[in-house]
Amino acid sequence: MSLAINAQHQKSRQNAEIYKNPIFAGDYPDPSIIRDGEDYYIVHSSFNYYPGLLIWTSKDLVNWRPITHALKKSVGSVWAPDLVKYNNKFYIYFPANNTNYVVWADTINGPWSDPVDLKIGSIDPGHFVDNKGNRFIYFSNGSYVPLSKDGLSVTGKEIHAYDGWKIPREWSIECFCLEGPKMIKKGEYYYLTVAEGGTAGPATSHMVISARSKSPFGPWENAPNNPIIRTNDSSEKWWSKGHASIIDDVKGNWWMVFHGYENGYYNMGRQTLLQPIEWTKDGWFKMKEGIKTEDEIKKPVGQSIKSDFKLSDTFTGTQLNQQWQFFDEYDSQRITFSSNGIKIKGKGKSIGESSPLLCTPSDHSYRAEVEVEIEGNGSAGLVLFYDTKLYTGIAFDKENIMAILRVWQFPTEKGVNKRHLFLRLEKKEQVVNMFYSMDGKGWLKIENSAEVSSFNHNVLSGFMSLKLGLSSVGEGSVTFRNFVYRPK
Repeated sequence: MSLAINAQHQKSRQNAEIYKNPIFAGDYPDPSIIRDGEDYYIVHSSFNYYPGLLIWTSKDLVNWRPITHALKKSVGSVWAPDLVKYNNKFYIYFPANNTNYVVWADTINGPWSDPVDLKIGSIDPGHFVDNKGNRFIYFSNGSYVPLSKDGLSVTGKEIHAYDGWKIPREWSIECFCLEGPKMIKKGEYYYLTVAEGGTAGPATSHMVISARSKSPFGPWENAPNNPIIRTNDSSEKWWSKGHASIIDDVKGNWWMVFHGYENGYYNMGRQTLLQPIEWTKDGWFKMKEGIKTEDEIKKPVGQSIKSDFKLSDTFTGTQLNQQWQFFDEYDSQRITFSSNGIKIKGKGKSIGESSPLLCTPSDHSYRAEVEVEIEGNGSAGLVLFYDTKLYTGIAFDKENIMAILRVWQFPTEKGVNKRHLFLRLEKKEQVVNMFYSMDGKGWLKIENSAEVSSFNHNVLSGFMSLKLGLSSVGEGSVTFRNFVYRPK
């Protein structure tokens, strides 16, 4: 399966000849990609989800399988990482908590280091190397700083080098917002690819901008065909297209990996997209003629590796599977693994305080259900979670079934008096229905349903998306078994 989660909901399956966007369905923003021989590796922003920075691998840019999380220690909300291979080591640079960090490993499989604080602000670090082998980082403000030879510290002050491309005032954008600098060297030129226009706001905001120079420090010449790609109208399928990296495949063909929101499904977050580019005779790149982002597109060459990645989980393993992340922190002391399920100690007084266990749905409509058992004075929930201040779903304690509507939680079925139940959410487009069962066979719908289209960044900020979550709240613990996710 192509990021198997992508293939699950697309009627036009990725096959040997064609693919259809997205290559990562669901919340996979700010892609950073490299090619190492015949292998591609990609990582995305992981925000407040831990473990973070999940690295994926592919041999054809379309079919992906996860390798490992590179970040275990919580350092805040992780934005726009940059994945790098240099001198046979791997690095990921990323901003969080008003500074920038780096993690590194001798092999892509890890183990990855704890995060090293570079003690410098700005966002969206983009690593590059000059022709003498010196290392630097560009930031979103168009400035760069020198790095030490090992890449683990900043050795000088910021120097401003690039002002971006001037956006016509009559265009509908969110902000100028120069972001996401990525650099490659091709021929005699360095090419700097950035995003402008704002990553959200109007559908027409985000865009990809290119500039080139014979020096990585400028002066930079903006491409005559800027923007390289942009959503031109809100009627298009993919909105706010931007934050791109360009990469060559093993046959010398070139591709752009970027992200965008799906029209009508803003609450799924920014999804990863792939499109071919081509080079002009005068040394600029452009989108390949006659191909739209929503088209069926001829697939890059390369083996279609198989992936067993899925959201369903029996919870009978000895470690957390790669589809799962806790909100805010990964506290291994809260978790007990056994053949009888995963037991999570209660935390906080509400779902928002409980650091729920989350996964990323990949479909417009789906059904999720789980078997749950409570110990002590706590409650368990199956929720759709945006952030600590907004979530919806179904929960229960030892007495009552509770509905959660936009954080408002109340008993909806009183006196059930069960510690062992089954919970289900059914999402059809943007409406969510909620169910419980005594035996996992006969299901009872509660009277409450939710409409979740507004659970998105343009309403709530934060750049988050609607995740599926399992919560353990209060004094006690909750055992979860047999989580099942099915597209509808």
